[in-house]
Amino acid sequence: MIRTKRFTTVTLLIIGLFLTGCASVENRHDPLESMNRSVFEFNEILDEKVMEPVARGYKAVVPDPIEMVIGNFFSNLNDVVVTANALLQLNFPDAAASGTRVLINTTFGMLGMIDIASDVSNASDIDISKRNEDFGQTLGRYGVGTGPYLVLPLMGPSTVRDVVGIGVDGYFADPVTSVFTMKRINHSLHKSLDAVTVRAPVTVLRVVDLRAELLGTDKMLEEAALDKYEFVRDAYMQRRNSLVHNGDVPDIDDEWDE
Repeated sequence: MIRTKRFTTVTLLIIGLFLTGCASVENRHDPLESMNRSVFEFNEILDEKVMEPVARGYKAVVPDPIEMVIGNFFSNLNDVVVTANALLQLNFPDAAASGTRVLINTTFGMLGMIDIASDVSNASDIDISKRNEDFGQTLGRYGVGTGPYLVLPLMGPSTVRDVVGIGVDGYFADPVTSVFTMKRINHSLHKSLDAVTVRAPVTVLRVVDLRAELLGTDKMLEEAALDKYEFVRDAYMQRRNSLVHNGDVPDIDDEWDE
């Protein structure tokens, strides 16, 4: 018990120092802070009243094996987006790895419900582990700056660059929302149905599954963050900076100024 208290105290002190450093970042990095804080508060209320209770109900009702299957399925769909963006970045090793994941998991893994590719990667020297690429990162790799930080209703932290990335990925690459998928579904469905009718419940399930995965972080974030808005903003920007530069992270001011 004493060790646990000491560990918690040290952890909070470290986080406090981290936040103190983050607070020195000038407001020019977040020129829309007033608006962003309002949207952030709206999202917090919506999450508290709707999203979190639904996510907890989902975890309580859905057996763990089924929840894992659902998560694997959506992760496999995301690998399509990752493959496309790795190709756009001319990152052929990651494109090959992610494309191989899609091929293996879609065929032998029952449309991605079983993550065989990760098992293969863990049990051998073949590195086809999960990657993370999107069009916002692709723009960053080609020198497009982040633009102002934004908090989006329902969706949370983002930037102008990442908003463009979300739109492009959603319209062209994501199998759930892509215009190509929608056209294909419309042509194959019964006349009484359309693609939107099919897409809506799939999208809702994806959002609920993602929120359920984040339930464990809620209490930790509430206890650690002196200013939750700043903590989320700075953590988001640092993570995106790391992803864009594949871990070779430049100074955050350089990223903002690009």
